[in-house]
Amino acid sequence: MRKYFGTDGIRRIANLELTPDLVFRVAKAGAHVLTKHSNHMPTILIGRDTRISGSLIESAMTAGFLSYGANVKLLGVMPTPAVAYLTKKLNADASVVISASHNTFEFNGVKYFSNQGMKIPDEIEEEIEEIMDSDKLSTLMAVGDKIGISEEANRYVYEYIQFFKDIFGNELKNCPLKIGIDTANGATSEVAGMIFSELGLHFEIIHHQPNGVNINENCGSTHLEAIASYVKEHHLDLGIAYDGDGDRCLAVDENGEIMDGDVIMAILAKDLQKKNKLKNDTLVVTVMSNLGLKKYGEQNNIQMVTTKVGDRYVLEEMLKNGYNLGGEQSGHVIMLDYNPTGDGILTSLMLIRAILTENKKASEMKKIVKIYPQVLINAKVSSERKYDYEKDAEIKQKIAELEAEFAGNGRVLIRPSGTEPKVRVMIEGEKQEYITKRAQEIANLIEQKLQ
Repeated sequence: MRKYFGTDGIRRIANLELTPDLVFRVAKAGAHVLTKHSNHMPTILIGRDTRISGSLIESAMTAGFLSYGANVKLLGVMPTPAVAYLTKKLNADASVVISASHNTFEFNGVKYFSNQGMKIPDEIEEEIEEIMDSDKLSTLMAVGDKIGISEEANRYVYEYIQFFKDIFGNELKNCPLKIGIDTANGATSEVAGMIFSELGLHFEIIHHQPNGVNINENCGSTHLEAIASYVKEHHLDLGIAYDGDGDRCLAVDENGEIMDGDVIMAILAKDLQKKNKLKNDTLVVTVMSNLGLKKYGEQNNIQMVTTKVGDRYVLEEMLKNGYNLGGEQSGHVIMLDYNPTGDGILTSLMLIRAILTENKKASEMKKIVKIYPQVLINAKVSSERKYDYEKDAEIKQKIAELEAEFAGNGRVLIRPSGTEPKVRVMIEGEKQEYITKRAQEIANLIEQKLQ
């Protein structure tokens, strides 16, 4: 089991658990692992979101890289997908995003990207951890003229804006839709408006004034009630919400009804399929995707390939078998023809284009897939025992009984959190009240047995 890295990099409370010392060590070890085969002085990009701790973590990260001998380009506040795109565009050796994504402001995190702009696999993270806690770390020391240098490089945001202009050109300039955008006071706060303006879209933007502590605070993709209320109040046609680091996108229709990642992926898959651009007629999803999406695929000749939770695992499957569309219910959508990571702004623009192509309201587009009621309850358990639910006979029996009862019209999914001392209990079925009751029963049992 990994000591520092979870399902999406390292994520902890800044300056208490994610200390400058820890960050310094993960920087030196990461620089070594990711650039050890380079025959030149490596260059590493650093981007961050708007958290108050961002500068602190960035400084420690920079010091670790420079101490190793790597050069650093400081991108400043930049969405995760922009950093991923620029890593490959600028031919950098690696990159780091400093963000805790959808978490509240007191958390921060570190996630690495390879020179191809892709999140690094588990085995690379394990190698970094091994070096972090070894004597080898002290030997990774540049001296004299081998010490790295850093430079401010926020000008590269315009390369990211050009990326969208190259994809969409002028095709959205006459878009009649009135769109609301909620940037969660996060990494997309400035660049989203710049991109929508450049493409000629009619939009209104909220929660785009970050102050270091208001990121994700009652806004963005984790609090869709904010954009839903705004869309209805201002009679808009569509609402878009990003998360703190900008790699996720969720939406609401003109009535303020939620369009989650499953609905968005169904719409995009159908749009690509009609254009003969959905490779192998396949959509890659995780085990968290709704049963309704699976049934939608069966009805529309779209194969569903399922992975474990985490967009990195979706990407691995896409790369392995040549698929070009995949993602998560949470709004991570990967369009591999454009960017090897989830990109909230790209997802939203593709959704807008699909709606325009069909010439329908967002609420009509939403109806193409029937989403089954779903409930998710977190059982608080001991960190050391959160994987033990599979070994407990009583828990296993309770789950088996419910699955037999559903007979294909519902499902139970139990999984430990990758970042917290919790076991997540997810149940889908036809009746919300009933599945909520049963999920609570199983969560209570897990808490009782795994303390």
